[in-house]
Amino acid sequence: MALPVNFEDLIVEANKLKLYKKLIVQLNKDLLFANVDLEFDEDTLPTSLKLVLQDTVFHLIQHKFSDYLNLLYQVDVSEKKVRLLDGDDTLKLSEDITFLILQREWQKVWYKNKH
Repeated sequence: MALPVNFEDLIVEANKLKLYKKLIVQLNKDLLFANVDLEFDEDTLPTSLKLVLQDTVFHLIQHKFSDYLNLLYQVDVSEKKVRLLDGDDTLKLSEDITFLILQREWQKVWYKNKH
């Protein structure tokens, strides 16, 4: 499986395979397990999904760092990928982390669909 390299590719692929709603369900499940007070409606538009998740990640980094780490652990975001990111700009970091979260959630959904 070739992972999508950006948010737009991920959404195109999810819609093409009719797995966008399953992506939201998987994300909601991991948010719940990570004790993050956020749940998306299955009809949430991709742009809203990205912006709200990014805002939440930004807030967690700024104010609840242990919850942020717990979310990364729950979603199973690669520590190696996180370490490669530039942490100097928290806004950019939150955008990059949001994509890594969605990318990992996409892997889970795609794999479950294939097998």
